[in-house]
Amino acid sequence: MKLIFGLLFGIGCIFGGYVIAGGKMGAIMAALPVKMMIIMGGALGAFVINNKPAVLKGAWAGIGKAAKGSKYSKARAMELLALLYEILQKARKEGLMAIESDVETPDASPLFQKYPTIAADHHAVEFITDYLRMMVSGNLNAHEIESLMDSEIETHHQEGHAVVAAYSRLAGALPAFGIVAAVLGVIQTMGSVTEPPEILGAKIGSALLGAFLGIFLGYAIFEPLAGTLEQKLEEDTKELQCIRTTLLASMQGYAPMTAIEFGRKVLYSTERPTFTELEGHVKQKK
Repeated sequence: MKLIFGLLFGIGCIFGGYVIAGGKMGAIMAALPVKMMIIMGGALGAFVINNKPAVLKGAWAGIGKAAKGSKYSKARAMELLALLYEILQKARKEGLMAIESDVETPDASPLFQKYPTIAADHHAVEFITDYLRMMVSGNLNAHEIESLMDSEIETHHQEGHAVVAAYSRLAGALPAFGIVAAVLGVIQTMGSVTEPPEILGAKIGSALLGAFLGIFLGYAIFEPLAGTLEQKLEEDTKELQCIRTTLLASMQGYAPMTAIEFGRKVLYSTERPTFTELEGHVKQKK
């Protein structure tokens, strides 16, 4: 909703100001299809050449992701930390082997199903269960698991940032493709220098429209899209860091309530519950 509102507001102000100043939308609409074909066709062709299939797939999915609001909130953070608390508390009281069934089949685990918001997030569940499985096996120490966690989070961030970088490059290239469209328009205009001023003026205006569209598409649409996806990537990474910190604190011998306090401190201030809020939520869930 935020993305759509910002886009509509920007377009409204830009073209609204143009109309108020006496400009005529008919002149833009007449040349728009051809200019868009030149600019977006050239830019998208370069975009496909410049990115591997996985990035192209992520870029397509990123449009829908950017249009949605953030899934992260204080309520989600409390659900995540309460889930981690219950798992760690069960392991502390009954032994690590007691959580083996929860780890192997989270879809059927009463602990995971008690927190549907987290259980529905495949990536978060997979990250939690993978490292709990390593803890259950007992073959790796805390330092080794910490290194693996850091590597996985870094890989996740690199994969997400590849999409962000792809859109940033596209945003930077669009003004250049706008210049290409403008130059082609000038070439066409030069063949009509003997035409009356009103016809020649229309052709010059059509040529300049290419430069405008390239700049507009680059800095009013695709650059903000890249920025939005980068912020969402940082939110994804922050939740994984919260899980990482909580599990490592538990491996180092801290009690479950203390371990989730470590995780709570990692969260952004906008999503971080207070200690009292989290403690009350945990007790309520118990």
